[in-house]
Amino acid sequence: MLDVPARMTTEAPPLADEPAVRKPNLLSVDDAKAMSLATMTDLFKSHINPGQLHFMKLLGFHKVKIETASGMYYTDQNGRRILDFFGGFGSLAVGHNHPRVIAARKAFQDEERHEIAIAFMSQYAAALAKNLAEIAPGDLDMVFLGSSGSEAMEAAIKVAERAAGAKRPKIVYAENSFHGKTKGVLSVTDSPLYRGEFRLTENGIKVPFGDIEAIRNAFESDPEIGVIVLETIQGGGGIIEAPATFWQQLRALCDKHDVLWIADEVQCGMGRSGRFFAFEFAGVVPDVTALAKSLGGGKTAMAAMIARREVYMKAYGTPKTAMIHAQATFGGIGEACVTAIEGLNVMYDEDLMGNAERVGDYLISELKRLQAKYPQIIKDVRGRGFMVGLEFQDFSQTLPALLRPMVGMLDDKLKGSLSGFVGAELLRDHDVLVAFTEYNRNVIRLEPPLTCETAHVDAFISALDQVLARGVARIVRDFIGAQVG
Repeated sequence: MLDVPARMTTEAPPLADEPAVRKPNLLSVDDAKAMSLATMTDLFKSHINPGQLHFMKLLGFHKVKIETASGMYYTDQNGRRILDFFGGFGSLAVGHNHPRVIAARKAFQDEERHEIAIAFMSQYAAALAKNLAEIAPGDLDMVFLGSSGSEAMEAAIKVAERAAGAKRPKIVYAENSFHGKTKGVLSVTDSPLYRGEFRLTENGIKVPFGDIEAIRNAFESDPEIGVIVLETIQGGGGIIEAPATFWQQLRALCDKHDVLWIADEVQCGMGRSGRFFAFEFAGVVPDVTALAKSLGGGKTAMAAMIARREVYMKAYGTPKTAMIHAQATFGGIGEACVTAIEGLNVMYDEDLMGNAERVGDYLISELKRLQAKYPQIIKDVRGRGFMVGLEFQDFSQTLPALLRPMVGMLDDKLKGSLSGFVGAELLRDHDVLVAFTEYNRNVIRLEPPLTCETAHVDAFISALDQVLARGVARIVRDFIGAQVG
């Protein structure tokens, strides 16, 4: 027997009725629910992101405490219903708190089913993977489950890079791309802001989005290119599409040069365009794709990478390589899978993709009507389904011709101000929430739930019409007044 000396300590041993570890001053769930707006603000500033709070205050978002959400609406601390045309950057295909999704989650909890399936296989992960393979066109049928779009895109790039082989490590990506904020995908995200001063991989080659000749030249001049990664519709870039012919030519180029194509559908997928995958409009199939956001049914974090079997097997197809990028601890967690399974069924049972196409067309037509009415303010309307960009003119172009040359010198610094002013007024005076874009700050991004009806569009258009009818000078004056008040 080992003779272990007693631990020397100056602390008195705990009394018999005292716990060995004292509980910190923790808030409870009830405390969180009852928290005042002032306390929320203090805690956000102290423990989350004080810099972000600055922008929330500019837009008036810091005055809102959301109490509940249902369908197309948030409800705040004052009982005000806020029409959601933001949609969590495309995370709410089935709307807020869809009753079928809630019921599926509750049944899972009530029956105490298992969540973590690392040692054992999960029937819920298996069912979700089968459903995604059933939905995906062509031979996209090998699924990796994760929790975020960044994670799904990391998995997509890793599987493609391994399948392409060590002699072809270079990756082509697009200008104004956004693929996530983790370090791997930051290397193919075209944002000096998000890249910061992080040390990133240096195997990327940037090309203009939608420029097939630039891609052709890159493929023909550099045999080390093995992968190309593109958003099918650029979200952060301002809702930018390429024509169907581009994707068809891209597919042919990739086949010719043996380059693997990754289609990032994290934001534009899950029916948002009117098809489950936006690339389906071009009648072509990528080698790898990624989903997230709405895959979680608006209730959980869920993401998926889907690869062609041939690609997946090249990367991880042997017992020796199978664990290189196997499921993470929370990849395929039970209740998240059940949520995604039910959300997918709801989308088809309620024809939400068809609704996105029909009502999305109506939304775009109504926005173009406003563009014709306010050409000095609205520069462009673009997108498809419920992924729509509303671009405002540069600030100088909204002013009388005499003032334009002088103010034009400030356009770059003022970029995003008008869209911010309009967005703030829509929320403050009309109870409508919209989103913005990372690169072209003049663009308001509209990504409502796919449950959006024509009546919701009419309410939004009426609100936007009332704001724009005030004119730019009045919009600016009201915004400044709200800041002072």
